Amino acid sequence: MNIAYFLLPKNSVAYLYDDCTFRQGLEKMRHHGYTAIPVITRDGQYVGTVSEGDFLWQLLDDGREISRPHSMKDLEQLRVRDILRGNHYPPVRITVSMEELLSSAMNQNFIPVVDDSGSFIGIVTRKDIIRYFAKEKDMEAPRLLRKIV
Repeated sequence: MNIAYFLLPKNSVAYLYDDCTFRQGLEKMRHHGYTAIPVITRDGQYVGTVSEGDFLWQLLDDGREISRPHSMKDLEQLRVRDILRGNHYPPVRITVSMEELLSSAMNQNFIPVVDDSGSFIGIVTRKDIIRYFAKEKDMEAPRLLRKIV
């Protein structure tokens, strides 16, 4: 099965540019109600995925010896690329198998999809992957019954 069938294209997905400010990133996530969102460069290359936890950890652990509240001015200087904490949402290519996609979906809510040059082209959601395998299982049951009879 070609995963392009399940792809939510880039123009239908919320994402952040890596040069967006900390505040802009939080506002976009809040507006959409997401807990994680893909991050791309201005030329469309996938950089990673930022989560609520990344924002929280930045607020709690910014290397200051004396803890004091952050001002909005401080947060305007910080960019989304500065708070990415490794890529816990590794991307896949459009040619990946459904089984490999399922393996990725066990650890993440969505799977970013990139083309051969690493450009972000969309996502596949865990919900769609589960739905696919549930239908496969339902279709397989009658075949097994016919073999038994």
